[in-house]
Amino acid sequence: FSRLADFEIEVMYGELDGTFPNHPADPLQPANQRDLQARVLAGGFDVGLAFDGDADRVFLVDETGKGMSGSTTTALLASRFLRLSPGATVLYNLICSRAVPEVIGECGGVGIRTKNGHSYIKQIMAETGAVFAGEHSGHYYFADNFRADSGLIATMGVLGEMCRSGKSLTELRAPFERYASSGEINTTVDDIGVVIERIASRYSAHSQDRLDGLTVDCGSWWFNVRPSNTEPLLRLNLEAATRDECDTHVAELLAEITA
Repeated sequence: FSRLADFEIEVMYGELDGTFPNHPADPLQPANQRDLQARVLAGGFDVGLAFDGDADRVFLVDETGKGMSGSTTTALLASRFLRLSPGATVLYNLICSRAVPEVIGECGGVGIRTKNGHSYIKQIMAETGAVFAGEHSGHYYFADNFRADSGLIATMGVLGEMCRSGKSLTELRAPFERYASSGEINTTVDDIGVVIERIASRYSAHSQDRLDGLTVDCGSWWFNVRPSNTEPLLRLNLEAATRDECDTHVAELLAEITA
């Protein structure tokens, strides 16, 4: 970034320190973006970039200090790649917003929904010839980068769209933010399998799939519950047409999970 003459760059917490004195190196957690959000506002910057420790993930903050979800970034980058490669294939993981496949279709691309995980996504990219893949977790994969994920390449793509369009990040993101999301909610559960089956039974009247955990499509809203691979946690992601509907069904699902 320091070689980009047309950009004014300020680095926060650039010194390596394995004790992480400022905050953990996980930009997915909103608390870890707060310092960046405040600095963007105070300094009048156009965009803030929150990388993880090895910079294979990135989350963006717009000029108003508002964080941008991985789904929104995936949709934005998908539109860019489909402009450059019309009709191409784009992958997105199953907890991405419904806006992502909608945008892919609107841009004339072929969207493929995948389970979570970089090794699986890279395999599907190789099999399908996909030009790009995005995960809600902030991982973005590029065919021209050996199908590897890179927060830096994702950043350059977003900056490229800002420069090309002359729009602020707030303006650029707006068409891709169509629904209300819960974010990922983790609950400690003793018998995850039993809980998932109980939820499946309760929502048996709705369309379900087991691509990764349990996903249920309830029409104007949907949710996914899946176990953590490393901890006794059940992860809930839910999206709805409105914030009120989202909050109502989150409370409903959490009551079922902890029953």
